[in-house]
Amino acid sequence: MKKIKKKSRIIKILFVLGIFVSITSLSFTQQTPTPPLIDIQINNNEVPNQLSPTLTILLLVTVLSLAPGFLMLITSFTRIVIVLGFVRQAIGTRQSPPNQVMLALALFLTIMIMFPVFNGVYQKAVIPYNEGEIGYQEALEITKGEFKTFMLTQIVAHKNEDNIYMLSSAMNLNISNVEETPFHILVPAFAISELEIAFKMSILIYLPFIIIDMVVASILLSMGMIMIPPVLISLPFKIMIFVMVNGWDLLVSGLVKSFTGG
Repeated sequence: MKKIKKKSRIIKILFVLGIFVSITSLSFTQQTPTPPLIDIQINNNEVPNQLSPTLTILLLVTVLSLAPGFLMLITSFTRIVIVLGFVRQAIGTRQSPPNQVMLALALFLTIMIMFPVFNGVYQKAVIPYNEGEIGYQEALEITKGEFKTFMLTQIVAHKNEDNIYMLSSAMNLNISNVEETPFHILVPAFAISELEIAFKMSILIYLPFIIIDMVVASILLSMGMIMIPPVLISLPFKIMIFVMVNGWDLLVSGLVKSFTGG
Protein backbone atom coordinates (compact mmCIF):
# COMPACT_ATOMS: atom_id res chain seq x y z
CA MET A 1 0.00 0.00 0.00
CA LYS A 2 2.80 2.39 0.87
CA LYS A 3 4.49 1.74 -2.49
CA ILE A 4 1.23 2.42 -4.32
CA LYS A 5 0.76 5.72 -2.44
CA LYS A 6 4.33 6.80 -3.27
CA LYS A 7 3.82 5.98 -6.94
CA SER A 8 0.58 7.95 -7.03
CA ARG A 9 2.27 10.95 -5.43
CA ILE A 10 5.11 10.78 -7.95
CA ILE A 11 2.60 10.57 -10.80
CA LYS A 12 0.73 13.61 -9.44
CA ILE A 13 3.96 15.62 -9.10
CA LEU A 14 5.04 14.73 -12.64
CA PHE A 15 1.59 15.65 -13.95
CA VAL A 16 1.72 19.07 -12.23
CA LEU A 17 5.23 19.69 -13.58
CA GLY A 18 4.12 18.76 -17.08
CA ILE A 19 1.21 21.20 -16.92
CA PHE A 20 3.53 23.97 -15.62
CA VAL A 21 6.10 23.40 -18.37
CA SER A 22 3.42 23.42 -21.07
CA ILE A 23 1.91 26.66 -19.76
CA THR A 24 5.27 28.44 -19.56
CA SER A 25 6.26 27.28 -23.03
CA LEU A 26 2.98 28.58 -24.45
CA SER A 27 3.43 31.93 -22.71
CA PHE A 28 6.99 32.33 -24.05
CA THR A 29 5.93 31.43 -27.55
CA GLN A 30 3.12 33.96 -27.42
CA GLN A 31 5.29 36.76 -25.98
CA THR A 32 8.28 36.51 -28.31
CA PRO A 33 9.18 40.13 -29.17
CA THR A 34 9.12 41.15 -32.78
CA PRO A 35 12.19 42.98 -34.08
CA PRO A 36 11.73 46.75 -34.55
CA LEU A 37 11.20 48.02 -38.04
CA ILE A 38 13.86 50.42 -39.29
CA ASP A 39 12.63 52.66 -42.07
CA ILE A 40 15.36 54.58 -43.89
CA GLN A 41 13.90 56.72 -46.65
CA ILE A 42 15.31 59.83 -48.23
CA ASN A 43 11.94 61.21 -49.24
CA ASN A 44 8.88 61.09 -47.04
CA ASN A 45 5.64 60.45 -48.87
CA GLU A 46 3.71 62.94 -46.78
CA VAL A 47 6.24 65.81 -46.94
CA PRO A 48 8.41 65.98 -50.08
CA ASN A 49 12.17 66.63 -49.82
CA GLN A 50 12.17 65.71 -46.13
CA LEU A 51 14.45 63.11 -44.56
CA SER A 52 13.03 60.36 -42.42
CA PRO A 53 13.75 60.60 -38.65
CA THR A 54 16.05 57.57 -38.77
CA LEU A 55 18.19 58.99 -41.55
CA THR A 56 18.25 62.37 -39.81
CA ILE A 57 19.67 60.74 -36.67
CA LEU A 58 22.31 58.94 -38.75
CA LEU A 59 23.32 62.20 -40.40
CA LEU A 60 23.54 63.96 -37.04
CA VAL A 61 25.78 61.22 -35.64
CA THR A 62 27.99 61.47 -38.73
CA VAL A 63 28.25 65.25 -38.43
CA LEU A 64 29.13 64.99 -34.74
CA SER A 65 31.90 62.49 -35.50
CA LEU A 66 33.33 64.86 -38.14
CA ALA A 67 32.80 67.98 -36.02
CA PRO A 68 36.47 68.39 -34.95
CA GLY A 69 37.61 68.42 -38.57
CA PHE A 70 34.94 70.92 -39.58
CA LEU A 71 35.75 73.04 -36.52
CA MET A 72 39.41 73.30 -37.46
CA LEU A 73 38.99 73.81 -41.20
CA ILE A 74 36.00 76.09 -41.78
CA THR A 75 35.99 78.27 -38.65
CA SER A 76 38.34 80.64 -36.86
CA PHE A 77 39.63 77.93 -34.51
CA THR A 78 42.89 77.22 -36.38
CA ARG A 79 44.22 80.79 -36.28
CA ILE A 80 43.31 81.30 -32.63
CA VAL A 81 44.79 78.07 -31.26
CA ILE A 82 48.06 78.48 -33.21
CA VAL A 83 48.58 82.06 -32.01
CA LEU A 84 47.83 81.08 -28.41
CA GLY A 85 50.32 78.22 -28.66
CA PHE A 86 53.05 80.51 -30.00
CA VAL A 87 52.42 83.00 -27.18
CA ARG A 88 52.98 80.29 -24.59
CA GLN A 89 56.19 79.20 -26.31
CA ALA A 90 57.43 82.78 -26.60
CA ILE A 91 56.92 83.43 -22.90
CA GLY A 92 58.61 80.11 -22.09
CA THR A 93 56.15 78.83 -19.50
CA ARG A 94 55.90 75.42 -21.26
CA GLN A 95 52.70 73.93 -19.77
CA SER A 96 51.19 77.07 -18.30
CA PRO A 97 48.45 77.81 -19.25
CA PRO A 98 47.60 74.11 -19.72
CA ASN A 99 46.45 72.71 -23.03
CA GLN A 100 42.89 72.31 -21.73
CA VAL A 101 42.68 76.01 -20.89
CA MET A 102 44.13 77.07 -24.25
CA LEU A 103 41.75 74.81 -26.20
CA ALA A 104 38.75 75.94 -24.15
CA LEU A 105 39.62 79.61 -24.69
CA ALA A 106 40.09 79.02 -28.42
CA LEU A 107 36.79 77.16 -28.58
CA PHE A 108 34.74 79.87 -26.90
CA LEU A 109 36.44 82.62 -28.91
CA THR A 110 35.55 80.62 -32.02
CA ILE A 111 31.90 80.43 -30.91
CA MET A 112 31.87 84.19 -30.29
CA ILE A 113 33.42 85.04 -33.65
CA MET A 114 31.38 82.51 -35.62
CA PHE A 115 28.08 83.33 -33.90
CA PRO A 116 26.73 85.42 -36.84
CA VAL A 117 27.43 82.51 -39.20
CA PHE A 118 25.85 79.95 -36.87
CA ASN A 119 22.86 82.21 -36.32
CA GLY A 120 22.44 82.70 -40.07
CA VAL A 121 22.46 78.95 -40.64
CA TYR A 122 19.91 78.43 -37.88
CA GLN A 123 17.57 81.18 -39.07
CA LYS A 124 17.83 80.52 -42.81
CA ALA A 125 18.27 76.73 -42.96
CA VAL A 126 17.37 74.91 -39.74
CA ILE A 127 14.11 76.67 -38.86
CA PRO A 128 12.64 76.61 -42.42
CA TYR A 129 13.62 72.95 -42.79
CA ASN A 130 11.97 71.96 -39.49
CA GLU A 131 8.81 73.84 -40.51
CA GLY A 132 8.73 72.08 -43.89
CA GLU A 133 9.26 75.25 -45.93
CA ILE A 134 12.42 74.00 -47.64
CA GLY A 135 13.93 70.58 -48.36
CA TYR A 136 17.16 69.11 -47.10
CA GLN A 137 19.01 69.90 -50.33
CA GLU A 138 18.18 73.59 -50.09
CA ALA A 139 19.06 73.60 -46.38
CA LEU A 140 22.49 72.14 -47.17
CA GLU A 141 23.07 74.72 -49.90
CA ILE A 142 22.18 77.57 -47.54
CA THR A 143 24.53 76.18 -44.89
CA LYS A 144 27.37 75.90 -47.38
CA GLY A 145 26.65 79.41 -48.60
CA GLU A 146 26.94 80.92 -45.12
CA PHE A 147 30.30 79.28 -44.42
CA LYS A 148 31.52 80.02 -47.94
CA THR A 149 30.80 83.71 -47.46
CA PHE A 150 32.77 83.74 -44.20
CA MET A 151 35.77 81.93 -45.69
CA LEU A 152 35.86 84.10 -48.82
CA THR A 153 35.64 87.25 -46.71
CA GLN A 154 38.68 86.22 -44.66
CA ILE A 155 40.69 85.18 -47.71
CA VAL A 156 39.98 88.42 -49.56
CA ALA A 157 40.51 90.60 -46.47
CA HIS A 158 44.02 89.20 -45.93
CA LYS A 159 44.83 89.08 -49.68
CA ASN A 160 45.37 85.33 -49.85
CA GLU A 161 43.53 84.69 -53.11
CA ASP A 162 46.68 83.10 -54.49
CA ASN A 163 45.90 80.00 -52.42
CA ILE A 164 42.67 79.52 -54.35
CA TYR A 165 44.37 79.95 -57.71
CA MET A 166 47.20 77.61 -56.69
CA LEU A 167 44.82 74.80 -55.69
CA SER A 168 42.56 75.34 -58.70
CA SER A 169 45.52 75.14 -61.09
CA ALA A 170 46.67 71.95 -59.35
CA MET A 171 43.20 70.50 -59.98
CA ASN A 172 43.21 71.77 -63.61
CA LEU A 173 40.32 74.16 -62.99
CA ASN A 174 40.12 77.65 -64.45
CA ILE A 175 38.70 80.11 -61.91
CA SER A 176 38.49 83.72 -63.03
CA ASN A 177 36.74 84.98 -59.90
CA VAL A 178 37.11 83.78 -56.31
CA GLU A 179 33.33 83.84 -55.93
CA GLU A 180 33.17 80.89 -58.32
CA THR A 181 35.44 78.71 -56.15
CA PRO A 182 33.99 75.23 -55.49
CA PHE A 183 33.53 74.29 -51.87
CA HIS A 184 36.02 71.39 -52.02
CA ILE A 185 38.76 73.82 -53.11
CA LEU A 186 37.71 76.69 -50.86
CA VAL A 187 38.07 74.67 -47.64
CA PRO A 188 41.79 73.76 -48.04
CA ALA A 189 42.52 77.24 -49.42
CA PHE A 190 40.96 78.77 -46.32
CA ALA A 191 42.95 76.41 -44.07
CA ILE A 192 46.23 77.42 -45.75
CA SER A 193 45.27 81.08 -45.48
CA GLU A 194 44.59 80.70 -41.76
CA LEU A 195 47.99 79.04 -41.25
CA GLU A 196 49.75 81.90 -43.04
CA ILE A 197 47.92 84.55 -41.03
CA ALA A 198 48.57 82.73 -37.74
CA PHE A 199 52.31 82.49 -38.43
CA LYS A 200 52.52 86.17 -39.39
CA MET A 201 50.83 87.18 -36.16
CA SER A 202 53.03 84.81 -34.16
CA ILE A 203 56.23 86.35 -35.56
CA LEU A 204 55.14 89.80 -34.40
CA ILE A 205 54.33 88.39 -30.94
CA TYR A 206 57.61 86.47 -30.72
CA LEU A 207 59.96 89.41 -31.46
CA PRO A 208 59.62 91.34 -28.13
CA PHE A 209 60.26 88.18 -26.10
CA ILE A 210 63.32 87.32 -28.20
CA ILE A 211 64.71 90.80 -27.51
CA ILE A 212 64.25 90.26 -23.76
CA ASP A 213 66.06 86.91 -23.98
CA MET A 214 68.95 88.50 -25.92
CA VAL A 215 69.32 91.35 -23.42
CA VAL A 216 69.34 88.98 -20.44
CA ALA A 217 71.82 86.64 -22.16
CA SER A 218 74.20 89.50 -22.97
CA ILE A 219 74.05 90.82 -19.38
CA LEU A 220 74.81 87.39 -17.94
CA LEU A 221 77.65 86.90 -20.41
CA SER A 222 79.19 90.26 -19.51
CA MET A 223 78.96 89.37 -15.81
CA GLY A 224 80.66 86.05 -16.40
CA MET A 225 77.63 83.97 -15.35
CA ILE A 226 77.95 81.48 -18.17
CA MET A 227 76.56 78.51 -16.24
CA ILE A 228 73.20 80.16 -15.52
CA PRO A 229 70.58 79.53 -18.26
CA PRO A 230 69.37 82.88 -19.64
CA VAL A 231 65.80 81.54 -19.92
CA LEU A 232 65.70 80.99 -16.16
CA ILE A 233 66.42 84.68 -15.53
CA SER A 234 64.38 86.14 -18.40
CA LEU A 235 61.18 84.19 -17.63
CA PRO A 236 60.04 86.37 -14.68
CA PHE A 237 60.82 89.53 -16.65
CA LYS A 238 58.81 88.33 -19.67
CA ILE A 239 55.83 87.42 -17.51
CA MET A 240 56.03 90.74 -15.66
CA ILE A 241 56.19 92.78 -18.87
CA PHE A 242 53.38 90.74 -20.43
CA VAL A 243 51.16 91.41 -17.41
CA MET A 244 52.10 95.11 -17.20
CA VAL A 245 51.12 95.79 -20.82
CA ASN A 246 47.86 93.82 -20.30
CA GLY A 247 48.99 91.25 -22.82
CA TRP A 248 45.99 88.92 -22.71
CA ASP A 249 43.57 91.73 -23.52
CA LEU A 250 45.75 92.94 -26.39
CA LEU A 251 46.15 89.42 -27.71
CA VAL A 252 42.45 88.49 -27.61
CA SER A 253 41.31 91.84 -28.99
CA GLY A 254 43.83 91.55 -31.82
CA LEU A 255 42.62 88.07 -32.69
CA VAL A 256 38.97 89.13 -32.71
CA LYS A 257 39.69 92.26 -34.76
CA SER A 258 41.63 90.18 -37.31
CA PHE A 259 38.32 88.46 -38.14
CA THR A 260 35.92 91.37 -37.77
CA GLY A 261 38.15 93.90 -39.52
CA GLY A 262 38.04 96.33 -36.59
